[in-house]
Amino acid sequence: MDSYQPVIGMEIHVELKTKSKMFCGCQNDPFYAPKPNIYTCPVCLGLPGALPIANKKAIEWTIKLGLALNCRINTLSKFDRKHYFYPDLPKGYQISQYDLPFCFDGYLETSYGKVRIRRIHLEEDTGKLIHKRLPTGEDVSLIDFNRSGVPLIEIVTEPDIKSASQAKEYAKNLYQVIRYLDISDCDMEKGGMRLEANISIKSQNDDELPNYKVELKNINSFRFLEKAIDYEIERQKRILKEGKTPVQETRGYNAEKNITYSQRKKEEAADYRYFPDPDIPPIRISESWLSEIKKTLPEGLEEVFSRWQKDYQLKKEIVQLLFETYKEKEFLDELFSFAKNQEVKVEKLVNYLVHKKSRDLFETDKKMIIDDYKKASTVSFLDEEKLKEIIKKVLKENQKAVLDYKKGKTSAINFLFGQVVKEAKTRLDFNQVSLMIKKLIT
Repeated sequence: MDSYQPVIGMEIHVELKTKSKMFCGCQNDPFYAPKPNIYTCPVCLGLPGALPIANKKAIEWTIKLGLALNCRINTLSKFDRKHYFYPDLPKGYQISQYDLPFCFDGYLETSYGKVRIRRIHLEEDTGKLIHKRLPTGEDVSLIDFNRSGVPLIEIVTEPDIKSASQAKEYAKNLYQVIRYLDISDCDMEKGGMRLEANISIKSQNDDELPNYKVELKNINSFRFLEKAIDYEIERQKRILKEGKTPVQETRGYNAEKNITYSQRKKEEAADYRYFPDPDIPPIRISESWLSEIKKTLPEGLEEVFSRWQKDYQLKKEIVQLLFETYKEKEFLDELFSFAKNQEVKVEKLVNYLVHKKSRDLFETDKKMIIDDYKKASTVSFLDEEKLKEIIKKVLKENQKAVLDYKKGKTSAINFLFGQVVKEAKTRLDFNQVSLMIKKLIT
């Protein structure tokens, strides 16, 4: 079975945080609405005769994401009706995009290689089904239409992903780009970002794609995505080993049992009966409009990391833990520049801030941040007799660590150093203290 190669494509849905919904003026705030069904109108409730009007900001943000992901932009695009019946879809169809999405032919880099992006299209979200048990003991399904009509972008890749770990990295990189552009909060716990993977397996010697694919639907964490794909790959391998072909279907993921389970047979595009929405005219993206959108693009993330590496010797994997949005990046640019003027090593400052994990970092005065860092990083060199007295006390109270060190467990020095610092109630120089500890132990 080692000769088999996973073939994985991703479909990721992200809710945009525009002020209003996609095709009406209702407030776009489904997660914090005080009551169900209060941000609704005839348009997002799908009432007869209601006419949709496209949200210009949502279109611009979709194109902005496409540009950030190296996509080509369709100068002529349109909205289509995607037909299917479900209780959370009041019209009986979803306004989406079929053959002329706003963005296409892009890519996103991962450490495993480039993942091509087939398309990025814009659509409306559905309502939210809530399954609960009433005080009477009756099980019911309720619908909250506050989410109905929220702008939703879908990013679809080519089947370039070859492992669960690459799928996880791709999703995390995409999350980072979207948060940086500040067009969505990507709150996966609430459904603001939903991960889906299409998985099949082929022989490594076969150039053709498999004649089936299994879709893993609505996964809400990067870790669960990786575990679900790994499980599904092994499940499909077992089926292929028996000489059978896995059923083309949609499957869910049970995190508690770490298994995937069948939900329904997978639909084909023809099942949705797409056709252009007659209520929304085609949309032409003029050169001047596209130029205006390009002006809103921030400095690219990779350019930021390269510049910080060159100017401050910062490692990408460390500094990226500090920020998410462009505004936060701007704050750090100013902070790093200020730190350099204060003769503070930015690399050490970043390590301090990452380990401190302050939630209010970006609301704190820059001078206060530097002052706190200087205070925290100031090292005291105690009088030798005073230091010796403290170390003797620590060694006496921690005989097990002393014995461990004598047996060759050199890491015991770190523990003893920590105890000395705790006793001295100040920051101390590790080399000075460790030399004294070793001297007194031997």
